Amino acid sequence: MRLSDVRLSDMRLSDMRLNPEREGRRPAHGLLSSRAERLRVNATAIDHVKLHIPEDGVGTALDFYRDALGFGIDGMDLYESGEKPFFSARLAPGAVIHLQPSAEFAEPTRAAYDHVAVRIDDTIEGIEAELDDAGVEIDRHLTPLGATGVAPAVYVTDPFGYRIELKADRA
Repeated sequence: MRLSDVRLSDMRLSDMRLNPEREGRRPAHGLLSSRAERLRVNATAIDHVKLHIPEDGVGTALDFYRDALGFGIDGMDLYESGEKPFFSARLAPGAVIHLQPSAEFAEPTRAAYDHVAVRIDDTIEGIEAELDDAGVEIDRHLTPLGATGVAPAVYVTDPFGYRIELKADRA
């Protein structure tokens, strides 16, 4: 089997030869090893994503994530007391975006960051209406393939340059 003959999504880790040098083949970008061959993790979900924002961007972040998108805010008391360097936008019971103000903040480039996708319990029309009511500009509309399949989505950009995909969970 050649890697170019299959889609990566169709492959299991056990299908790959993880130490090709042992079999007289070149390693694929040097990323695979015999240790990876033994490693079996049982991931269940992404817990959080951490984004840096400008040092003076807390109010702007609250305006966007809490007021415009409607996400709850966690840990503001710990951030304000100095116990934690970040606060969080609560996306779902088990998922947050940590927002860390930083003096070294630099707007993300598309070469280093593309987007975070968030499933929304609404139709695409409902999502669009909520964004319109909040004055949030939609960058583009797509029907991308994601972890849960194909569904309509809209993309918005937060005030700091991070693109966020809002994917409809309901038809």
